[in-house]
Amino acid sequence: MNTKNIPNLGIRNIAIIAHVDHGKTTLVDGLFRQSGLFRDNQETGERLMDRMDLERERGITIAAKNCAIRWNGVKVNIIDTPGHSDFGGEVERALSMVEGAILLVDASEGPLPQTRFVLKKALEAGLKILVVVNKIDRKDARPAEVLDEIYSLLIDLDASEEQLEFPLFYAIGRDGIARKTLERQADAQKPDGSPVPDGEEGGNLHPLLDAIISDLPPPYHDPAQPFQMLVSDLDYSEFLGRLAIGKVHHGSVKANEELACIGIDTNADGSIKEVVKPLRVSRLQVYQGIGLAEAQAAEPGDIVVLSGISAVTIGDTIATKAAPRAIKRLTVDEPTVSMFFTKNDGPYSGLEGKYVQGARIGERLEKEALSNVGIRVEKAKDSDGYMVKGRGEFQMAIIIETMRREGFELCVGRPEVIYRHEKGKRLEPIEQLFIDLENAYVGIVTEKLSIRKCRMTNMTDHGTGRVRLEFSAPSRALIGYRDEFLTDTKGTGLMNSYLAGYEPYRGDLPARTNGSLVSDRQGEAVPYAIFNLEPRGRMFVVPGDKVYEGMIVGEHNRDNDLDVNPCREKKLTNIRAAGRDENVVLTPITPLTLEVALNFLRDDELLEVTPTKLRLRKIYLTQNQRTIANKRNKLNDQNYMT
Repeated sequence: MNTKNIPNLGIRNIAIIAHVDHGKTTLVDGLFRQSGLFRDNQETGERLMDRMDLERERGITIAAKNCAIRWNGVKVNIIDTPGHSDFGGEVERALSMVEGAILLVDASEGPLPQTRFVLKKALEAGLKILVVVNKIDRKDARPAEVLDEIYSLLIDLDASEEQLEFPLFYAIGRDGIARKTLERQADAQKPDGSPVPDGEEGGNLHPLLDAIISDLPPPYHDPAQPFQMLVSDLDYSEFLGRLAIGKVHHGSVKANEELACIGIDTNADGSIKEVVKPLRVSRLQVYQGIGLAEAQAAEPGDIVVLSGISAVTIGDTIATKAAPRAIKRLTVDEPTVSMFFTKNDGPYSGLEGKYVQGARIGERLEKEALSNVGIRVEKAKDSDGYMVKGRGEFQMAIIIETMRREGFELCVGRPEVIYRHEKGKRLEPIEQLFIDLENAYVGIVTEKLSIRKCRMTNMTDHGTGRVRLEFSAPSRALIGYRDEFLTDTKGTGLMNSYLAGYEPYRGDLPARTNGSLVSDRQGEAVPYAIFNLEPRGRMFVVPGDKVYEGMIVGEHNRDNDLDVNPCREKKLTNIRAAGRDENVVLTPITPLTLEVALNFLRDDELLEVTPTKLRLRKIYLTQNQRTIANKRNKLNDQNYMT
């Protein structure tokens, strides 16, 4: 640390690190309430930091979000980080704004892969760690063993001696309780400060809040340096335009001040150059609770929101116009998965959505790339679509679902991994896979993963009837496997992974063994036709669904595609039958979800996504087009072989 730097003792910037469903957002709710952010009689909801509809529905954190509380005169900026490795870009930019982190771990499950992923980033950034073992009231809690696992994880991630000497708390986040010992102390108090009666658990989060102030470091700054701020996040307001969010590293800033934005551009030869653009801040805001409050000035170390800045991207530096000096730009991990996005050119295009043009889809994807540093958008080479590159298929599914809810109609292709080529060898992304399941399902899961070129690296039996398996798995082997895994384990298995690196290509994997049932005409599906097609395979449509030529209406029992007529009605005659016709009883279908539909796709298929429907289809809709494309592909394969 530079000896000229001095601390701003009135501010703490912290991130909260936790795996999915370990109680992170619930703990933040408790910090809000017990820090005095709300009145005693104020109505507040639950999981206040989960602001997106998708986050509330899925129970996970997708985007890193900021909030602020005050405790004993100190402002504490809290950043809620995502717990899934697919949103690693959110994690990296969130950690660039903090000096400390709370590691939250479930007292039963222990540190899981996503915890490892985010914690590794925090340790690499040199952050001070405070550990909270949560949910100690669970019947299957094992806090002592979990603490040993936390130490092992920190040692495995090359934590420093200072980082290993972390403050430790045991918590029941749901009840707003945190303490330094497993057992309740005699002088424990309720959240309102009153003593706890005998026989009750009791306690509050005040010890944890005190530790945040005393044990986690404040931000440091050089008073001799001019204003510098690293843009770590972007937002958009209908009234204020683009919003730049970041931490003030040095100096201070006032509203309407003349500043400069230091970005980068590409020269004609492909090299990177620094570009300085003048700008004026129209409004300055700081975080207050879960919202924003207008401020006339911001002090060093605080996290601020600047309005009125049009041409700015994540990683840029905003500095004074007189002395523009850049801060080291944010670096994020390379994407590992790509997916093809294009406009919907089916016969029902424009009937269910508001935005169908390819240019509108491209604009929306470019806007997503501005605020999400984990993805990249490129124009597709051979078509009018776009290639979107990201961290995983789950991140892609979230982008598609968000666009769908905004009224977009689009088609997407199958997720594909991104290979590297070094010294003439093809390298593929490899993930460290962790599986927790019952003993009875170990055989079937191990067998299927071995077929997918996965290698078992560890097996742990806790003696509770459940086993934890670890595999080294190619990323492409896990695309589409999650649903099959849940079926094999009767919904009781847990599967998590993180990117471990790149290894030489492990060979071809078995593709989907079943073909598709493809509609040969446009119309409405009828019960009689579906009933007679059921022996051919598993159906995706129900009576009354609109179909069209080239649309996939089911999964064929065999490995080839089959053109079928789902609109065929029973022929009527003028001959009176002796008895009445039999009622048609159809097998109930499982409605397609976005993830299941993406997993089903082959290379020659697309998923049509509209605000109300998900339809599987072929890239080429007519039989004649598909025949020509197949012949062309076979000819290209022969030329490649020769």
